[in-house]
Amino acid sequence: MSTQTDFRKITTNTLLLSKKSRTKIAALTAYDFLTARLLDKAGVDVILVGDSLGNVFQGNETTLSVTLDEMIYHTKAVTKGVDRAMVIVDMPFMSYQTNPDEGFRNAGRIMKETSAGGVKLEGGERVAETVKKITEAGIPVMGHIGLTPQSIHKFGSYKARGTSAEEARILLKDAKILEQAGAFSIVLEKIPASLAKKITESISVPTIGIGAGPNCDGQILVTPDMLGLNVEFRPRFVRHYAELASGIISAVNNYVEDVKKKQFPNSKESY
Repeated sequence: MSTQTDFRKITTNTLLLSKKSRTKIAALTAYDFLTARLLDKAGVDVILVGDSLGNVFQGNETTLSVTLDEMIYHTKAVTKGVDRAMVIVDMPFMSYQTNPDEGFRNAGRIMKETSAGGVKLEGGERVAETVKKITEAGIPVMGHIGLTPQSIHKFGSYKARGTSAEEARILLKDAKILEQAGAFSIVLEKIPASLAKKITESISVPTIGIGAGPNCDGQILVTPDMLGLNVEFRPRFVRHYAELASGIISAVNNYVEDVKKKQFPNSKESY
């Protein structure tokens, strides 16, 4: 397992310098203190408190039901476990879509209550005014285009985006608009690798890919997916770096058996 020896705090400037030096950015999600602490110690650069918690933590089919209060609750736990990584928080569905002022207020609340390093918004040109208002107040904003899970009912499926020439043109335009609005980084989700490469080369801020090929400035995965905890979810863009589901089931089976057979606790494990 790799260990991190450089413990300087990751900032927006760190990520920009990473792009310039072609040093890849490693990002993962976390929703709790213990996971965040382990990711931070392992050298992850960016920890996203994603609204994917609606799927992998709450068991919902979509992210739409996640509330602002829930995002703040989980982020408070995550930031307590992090010394080095930059913690970014997803702004949940309907916390910024109504108007820029509401998005600005909710972003400010997140920053004030959680000690996070920034927020993430889904969408391109349609959220540009909100991104501009938030960033002008000094709050770092990460953009997110391509497949945007909060718009799942509009898309109708989780298929790749940007596969047509027209949609690819719009996504490239959206990336440039987000950069101009002040976004410090942009997530590219489930788009063709060639398009992700073109976007990455066309903007000066880092791109973070998920299902967008190897040419982005960094990569992000949902941590329970890459650890093999979510056995029902196996899209081709997720590499399993462990198969923890089977290991946990085995450990719990052994615990249950020891309890049933009166082999736990033994005398050395008792007071």
